[in-house]
Amino acid sequence: MSQLEGRVALVTGSSRGIGRAVALKLSSAGARVVVNGTDTAAVKETIASVEAGGGVAVSCVGDITQDGFPQRFVDTAVEAFGGVDIVVNNAGFAWDSVIQKMSDQQWHRVLDVHLGAPFRILRAAQPVISAAAKGEIRDHGIARCRKVVNVSALAGVTGNAGQINYAAAKAGLAGLTRTLCKEWGRYNVTVNTVAFGLVVTRASRPMDHADNKVPTMDAAGKPLPTGVNPELLATLRANIPLGRMGTVEEAAGAVYLFCSPESDYISGETVNCGGGLLI
Repeated sequence: MSQLEGRVALVTGSSRGIGRAVALKLSSAGARVVVNGTDTAAVKETIASVEAGGGVAVSCVGDITQDGFPQRFVDTAVEAFGGVDIVVNNAGFAWDSVIQKMSDQQWHRVLDVHLGAPFRILRAAQPVISAAAKGEIRDHGIARCRKVVNVSALAGVTGNAGQINYAAAKAGLAGLTRTLCKEWGRYNVTVNTVAFGLVVTRASRPMDHADNKVPTMDAAGKPLPTGVNPELLATLRANIPLGRMGTVEEAAGAVYLFCSPESDYISGETVNCGGGLLI
């Protein structure tokens, strides 16, 4: 039997990049996945890839910060698959500036995506997870082990100049993780964080890369710059002990570790996945 056979996974931001790789990884291990993104075509493509690999997935298109989205996300899993076993809070983006140039809009938008939305999604999932766990304890004496994985970044561990909003939000995820670990331990839920370093995605490519000629848009349709200054990127890459950037598949593997049965007694932890890099 596959490691995650019969499990139901919610993965935010799973239409592209690391999130897509996570959805495919969990599906390959037997989980049924709710795929999320704001681009309907990209969500459909991810679902098609899941199905091509023999997996099962459904869509929940939408901006994770919008009113009503968290409940709709959870309801999609319950209606399609009967419950929630895994929540991966992956969706995010960077909107960088040094502090004196950062607007309130930049600050609040990035914190809402990276910290506010995970809080609201987990709050919406609590009644479903609590009811299932209590029923399993009543009937079997123990609840099945469920998983929460919050996706962070090394910027949230060490800080990063020009990313005070992003770093603060990612650091906040560590506090959310440690607290929810204590609140949900009674449900046999493990809550952990993976902090990524440099992973090959659109966001980590040089600003002048062909994939970044079309800018990322925020929820209001405002174009946001995508990519990393080439000189800064070269410096960061030179400091990675493993000598290279990570792949999205390797990033998904780190998330999978915390979704697998082998991690059933690990909770409240933040693991760095950056090839040894500490910014």
